[in-house]
Amino acid sequence: MITLPEIKHSFDLTDDQRMIRDMVRDFADSEVAPLAAEVDEHHRFEIATWKRIVELGLPGIPFDESVGGSNGGTLAYILAVEEIARVCGSTALTLAAHVSLGTYPIYAWGSERLKREYVPRLISGEFMGAYGLTEPNAGSDSGGTQTTARLEGNQWVLNGRKCFCTNANHAGSFIVTAVTDRSLGSRGISAFVVPRAIKGFSVEPGEHKLGMRGSDWGSPVFEDAHVPKDHVLGSPEDGFKTFMKTLDGGRISIGALSLGIAIGAFECSLKYAQQREAFGAPLSELQAVQFKLANMALDIEAARHLVYHAARLKDAGQRYSKEAAMGKLFASECAMRVTYDAIQIYGGMGYSREYPVERMWRDAKLCVIGEGTSEIQRLVIARSILR
Repeated sequence: MITLPEIKHSFDLTDDQRMIRDMVRDFADSEVAPLAAEVDEHHRFEIATWKRIVELGLPGIPFDESVGGSNGGTLAYILAVEEIARVCGSTALTLAAHVSLGTYPIYAWGSERLKREYVPRLISGEFMGAYGLTEPNAGSDSGGTQTTARLEGNQWVLNGRKCFCTNANHAGSFIVTAVTDRSLGSRGISAFVVPRAIKGFSVEPGEHKLGMRGSDWGSPVFEDAHVPKDHVLGSPEDGFKTFMKTLDGGRISIGALSLGIAIGAFECSLKYAQQREAFGAPLSELQAVQFKLANMALDIEAARHLVYHAARLKDAGQRYSKEAAMGKLFASECAMRVTYDAIQIYGGMGYSREYPVERMWRDAKLCVIGEGTSEIQRLVIARSILR
């Protein structure tokens, strides 16, 4: 019987954090992993799995009990994302987008009324949350937003479209940016909470993807969509800043998602290398394979330190923008390296869909693009250290 090496340290996790990690690991292994290949193959969003995630209370981990959360903190939440990503990147992305992008901005910057109206319902799973920043002509250049909003009486009228919006076809609320005064540059961009059931709003389904195929996405469309005047997050002139701060937190969750994918690919590779024979011996006795496994373990260990450190800074109320970018950048590129080498260890088998590492490699690719590309992360880090 092949056994994987035990984790020799806990990174000073609390008892509650370890309990959450172990509970989610059991759930991921028993309920998520068996469906992962099928979900990917058929581009299927598994609603039953999402309902189980809600039943387990995972969307409420980082939020206060006053809004229906469990006050577990950021680190406990990303442990949950990591454990699910270890077996299915799509399912982990669904949770990460719902919590970090669809719920947290309302919790952090919404008025008391918006918090009461939306956050408890998002945590309880009454509906999903989504986040619309990217547009057909505004990706990394998020300040180039083309969607507009004009104030008419007690409502904002939005026109434009977003794309690559995770959870879009199932979400009940959306957080989006729109230009309210183009003459003010980025200070003329505001952030809005958009209920799904409003006139003039629709969602077009997304195209088939390279990876994360079980994660839903779509393109929100605004055609004279009327949004209540009080559905602005923070001050109208701080919308762009609000979205950038949201991305800081989201990068920690994408770092955890990347870390989980890397760990999953490493575990599969280690097991395969110990079982598969070549040249009369297990692959694991070949130095070339040993070096790949060593590099994987090294990459994962470093990524874990960076991602957990950013989460702890956020939990402590300290600045974490640079550290979130570092964690996301390193962990996402780590996931690409580890999944690439995993396929190499499997050889021709790794290129087939019989084994999960080719899916993990495809899933990992999103991590070096979403929440800001690797190039954008390097810009964030550079600006921070040169400030």
